[in-house]
Amino acid sequence: MTDWCWVCIMASIGILGLGNWGTALAKVWLEDGHQVSGWTIEQEVHESLTMEMINQKYLPGVTLEGLTSTMQLGDVMDECEVIVLALPSSVILDVVDDLIPHLRPSHVLLDLAKGLAEGNRSISQVISEKLMAAGMNNAVAVMTGPTIAPEVARGVLTIAQVASHDRSVAERLSSTLSTLTLSLVPATDPVGAELWGAFKNVVALACGLVDGLKKAGSLGGDNLKAAIFAAGFREGCLLLPDLGAKGESAFGPAGMGDLFVTATSPHGRNRRMGEKLGAGLTLEQALGEMVMVAEGVRATRMFGERAAEEGIAAPFVKTLNTLLDGDINPEDCVHRLVEIR
Repeated sequence: MTDWCWVCIMASIGILGLGNWGTALAKVWLEDGHQVSGWTIEQEVHESLTMEMINQKYLPGVTLEGLTSTMQLGDVMDECEVIVLALPSSVILDVVDDLIPHLRPSHVLLDLAKGLAEGNRSISQVISEKLMAAGMNNAVAVMTGPTIAPEVARGVLTIAQVASHDRSVAERLSSTLSTLTLSLVPATDPVGAELWGAFKNVVALACGLVDGLKKAGSLGGDNLKAAIFAAGFREGCLLLPDLGAKGESAFGPAGMGDLFVTATSPHGRNRRMGEKLGAGLTLEQALGEMVMVAEGVRATRMFGERAAEEGIAAPFVKTLNTLLDGDINPEDCVHRLVEIR
């Protein structure tokens, strides 16, 4: 059993990764009275936070009074008990390797990255395997839901989910990290939360295509976006249980909730990525214009690979991969997506 030595009134929280989401969480937890430290590898982010108490690159205009910023991973691990992994899915496992030598039994890991890792297991599963291989038994949980970072930082009421196979871990984290404006709901399906958290980016990419086509004066519009949203949600409900998700997770904050906001909000980076593709940019051009990581491209590739390996039909994902490969244009892509039965 994990040796919990933090309490529900106040926690010492270390946020690894100070993009817009990690920074927004730092804001609300600082305001709630927690001790918060942040780690980044970006010199400009560290300097901005140290000198101005603002992350000018990722969340300009938001003051982070009291945040301790560092570029030394060991500093955060020494000072904090709850370790929040606010990192892109492409690098999170490398950072976990680096933090393992600093782990104490009291450390609790909260994974904000979603999706599939090498071997097509969920990222949280691989994190747990790495800990076990190192002879450690630290608690690992997943946090996901409809959480647009600028809104969270602004104090908009937000409902998200914390999931762990150990319900007591999920409940303890939810109780400790919830604030007046960030309500965290405990759950026991971390795999489902993580899979939906990644799959929503696939659907957001497709919905963004519609916005790009609309701007280009083509066939895009809200009617088409709604049809594509429905087709994507249907495929998620069919595909993800075969990959390990519980069916009911589709209808909570980690499923439908996150899917809706990511696919429709103007702040959604994956919807924005799809918009660029719909407007006629190539994949390389669109990626080059993105400041923040758009996880939808990687998620679309990995769900396509996993479905093929398992022999599962995933026509929505397959069609999007055909677009990313440059084999069809956005107009043909959306036609195919709404014709899926």
